[in-house]
Formats: sequence, C-alpha cells, structure tokens
Amino acid sequence: MKSLVIVGAGGFGRETLDVLRAMDPHETEFAFAGFVAQDEPDAGVMARIDAAWLGSDEDFLRAPSASHYVIAIAAPGLRERLARLFDAAGLVPATLIHPTAIRGRDAVIGSGSVMAAGSQVTTNIRIGRHVHLDRLVTVGHDCTIADFVTVHPGAVLSGGVTIGSRSLLGTTSCVLPGRSVGSDVVVGAGALVTRDVADGTTVVGIPARPLGSARSVDEDLGAT
Repeated sequence: MKSLVIVGAGGFGRETLDVLRAMDPHETEFAFAGFVAQDEPDAGVMARIDAAWLGSDEDFLRAPSASHYVIAIAAPGLRERLARLFDAAGLVPATLIHPTAIRGRDAVIGSGSVMAAGSQVTTNIRIGRHVHLDRLVTVGHDCTIADFVTVHPGAVLSGGVTIGSRSLLGTTSCVLPGRSVGSDVVVGAGALVTRDVADGTTVVGIPARPLGSARSVDEDLGAT
C-alpha cells in the first residue's frame, strides 16, 4: 500500500482529505499519513477529522515518511515551488478524483491534480500537472488547462478554452467558448471572460476587464 501526505492543512487541504477518503474509503490504494504544513493546525480540528500534523515541509523532507503527496494549496506559484521540492525528495504526486466527479473517457488528467466533488470534464480535454478543479467546476469539450492552475468552485470553462500555467479562476467565473487565458492570470470571482486575457493580468467584472498586470497570482492571494 502507498502512503500519502497532503501538503497544506487549510480548508482545501481538509477538503482534499475528504476527496481521498471518498475515493478510497478502506485505504486500499493510499494510507493517509497526515498533513504537512508550515504552521501547526488547530489540534481540535485535527482530532475531529482524525488526522495528524507531520510538521513543516522543511522538517518533513529531511526524512520523508510517505511515498506519495498531493499539494492542497490554492496559490499556484507556491504549489509549483513545493512540487519541485517534493519531486526532488523522491515522492510521487498522486492524482485524486472524487467519486462524484465526472471524467470523460478520453480526458487526460495530469499527476498531482485534484478533482473535487461534482466537478466535470467532458471530451478531448487535457489537464496538466497539479491542477485544482474545485467543487462543481465544469470544463467543456476541447479545453486545455496547463500545469498548476487553480479553478475555484462553480467556475465554468466553455468549449475550446485554453488556460495558461499558474493561473487562477475565481468562484463562479466563466470563460466563453474559444477564449484563451494566459499564464499567471487571475480571473476574479463571478467574472465573465469574453475576450482573450494576456499573461500576468488580473481581470474582474462582467464583461471581465483588466484590473492590473504587475502583480503575480500569489500576491493577489496574499501568499508568502
């Protein structure tokens, strides 16, 4: 049996544990070892979900006690940096797909990605490594999503959409058919993307308009 750690013990980290337990309730594929997080989580929360904290990523990687990992941190750039560290330590990224998620038979899902409850991908879809498709996300035909993209709950990607690496799509945002969203883009919650979005741009509103292009995704998230 393979042992697995979840990197990040915040809200999405705990939701990722729910995905793992829903898809593998008897731990026939993965034995959950615990959370790796920079700050110690609330002990009461950890007790309620029957989970252990294994220390910070630096502490854990000195002597890894698991064979596989998944990163449950929303900030795409930070997720990319952590993936390099865990890969270099010899751990293998796991792909987690909730049993209520719908995956087209020809859809390709990259390693380390998470499909949460109710998410849907249809036909001729290519999803990269370490992508987060949160609850009720829908991805239409012929879409391509690059590595380390975060798609928050309820977002809709229509057919033929392309999303560049390390971009983040906010809750209930929508990208119209055939549009291209560049790398390191933030699409605000509820925004409607009607035109292509250039690399490094933050867009908000209906229709989505640029808010600025100098900030990184992680800065928009307040990540350090």
